[in-house]
Amino acid sequence: MSDKHVEVVEKDALLQLQGFWQKNNKMITGILVAIVAVIGGWYGYKQFIQKPNEEKAADLIYKAQQYFAVDSSHQVLDGDGINKGVLYVIKNYGGTKSGNLAHFYAGVSYLKLGDFNKAVEHLKDFSTDAKQIQMVAYGALGDAYSELNKKDDAVTYYKKAGTTFEKDEFSSAEYLFKAALLSETLGKTKDALDLYKEIKEKYPTTDKGFQADKYIYRLSVEKNDLGTN
Repeated sequence: MSDKHVEVVEKDALLQLQGFWQKNNKMITGILVAIVAVIGGWYGYKQFIQKPNEEKAADLIYKAQQYFAVDSSHQVLDGDGINKGVLYVIKNYGGTKSGNLAHFYAGVSYLKLGDFNKAVEHLKDFSTDAKQIQMVAYGALGDAYSELNKKDDAVTYYKKAGTTFEKDEFSSAEYLFKAALLSETLGKTKDALDLYKEIKEKYPTTDKGFQADKYIYRLSVEKNDLGTN
């Protein structure tokens, strides 16, 4: 390709680009302005709305946490007339970290009060990277579903609870044991047997680990089922 031809091609491309800009400069400028506005708006939201909301929600939930520690479930949910409860935090600051934690407190409190549907509703809206707390939340969901006679769901969440924070051997064994017992009532003998064996293998020094043998023996059909493998 000759230098002259290259020059012609470059000029043609430049003219096309100039033509495109002339035709679309308002649209392009608008897009750039919108992008800047979004970035600026997001920064403003984080700095001037989200951060103050996080601080306010943390202040509001503090008293509810104290009531939770002493099993005052009604005060946890609705407050004490002076201090707000977790339901207020959820309604007004649901997108904050404290709003998320408020779902945990609400779910467990409703479970203690016997309102199992609301317990499920709030506990399913809660999640955390703190494995020990998530374990308790899963276990509470298992309890709520069990009370609602939704045994399959209960087994699912007991299993989750039993495998979320295995460093807590006592609690892990307890949740797996609940899953095993419910599996038996559902006629899922093999699942129950596998769970009892898992408890015996992983948590032999816990109370449920000591009890596992008699349940394994009772459910065993063949002699080699008595093994832990």
